[in-house]
Amino acid sequence: MNDPIRILPDLQFTVLCDDVRREHNGKLILLGLFETVGASRFPIIHPTLFVVNRWCNGVGEYRQNTVIRQPDNSVLAEDALTAIKLDDLKAKHTVIARFNNLRFSNPGEYAVEIRLDGELKIRYPMVLTSSAK
Repeated sequence: MNDPIRILPDLQFTVLCDDVRREHNGKLILLGLFETVGASRFPIIHPTLFVVNRWCNGVGEYRQNTVIRQPDNSVLAEDALTAIKLDDLKAKHTVIARFNNLRFSNPGEYAVEIRLDGELKIRYPMVLTSSAK
């Protein structure tokens, strides 16, 4: 018995934004793309934050999750594992992670990590700045 073919997918994009909507034709609308959050004082509560990831060019079944880390590298938030199934190299899968009421205690460089089957695929900064005068 042959094992099924498995080709690791590529992360086509990952986007941090304030909201995600879907048009009637299936297209996604990403609103409020950002990488920096300014606040006049800390701590702050960010009401809703989305991380949108698109996987493509792979074959097989995988599990993806998103982790948001604090400046000290501790985990601030983590979504549940999401199953991804790509039947052929033309298939694509979009995962939308929603985080509600995240509490950011201090300004600094936080990080967004995208993991596939537990392996880090990409890590990028999300900077919180103090805009107090």
